[in-house]
Amino acid sequence: MGHAHEYCIYIGNSGVVMVSRVVSGAHYGLRDWLMQRITAVIMAVFSVFLAGFFVLHTPLQFGDLKQLFSHDPMRYFTLLFFLSLFLHAWVGMRDILMDYVHSAVVRLALHSAVIVSLVIYFMWAVQIIWGK
Repeated sequence: MGHAHEYCIYIGNSGVVMVSRVVSGAHYGLRDWLMQRITAVIMAVFSVFLAGFFVLHTPLQFGDLKQLFSHDPMRYFTLLFFLSLFLHAWVGMRDILMDYVHSAVVRLALHSAVIVSLVIYFMWAVQIIWGK
């Protein structure tokens, strides 16, 4: 699959011809790659921890889960998991939209919808974790 590049040529203030490259697509380099990897590791650690808890507490009772999530460190760990999940989802969705949605208007609308959805999901997660 090819990558779209646009080149803009203009004359700068000093009269020098300038060329700038505008890269479209989802290839932002190390920052996004690193965010995907770090968030994936956090989610994996949380998932392995929770799976181990389920195995050690078989048959699982509601009281076991209530006690687990009553401690602040577990709440923070869970919040970190959800934050990682939503950041991971954002980078992935943004990359997909930038690669496959070519209309800037549609892409902006979809980006906005994803951002609003993820923020609402995060607020909902916080409410569940610290709710009564």
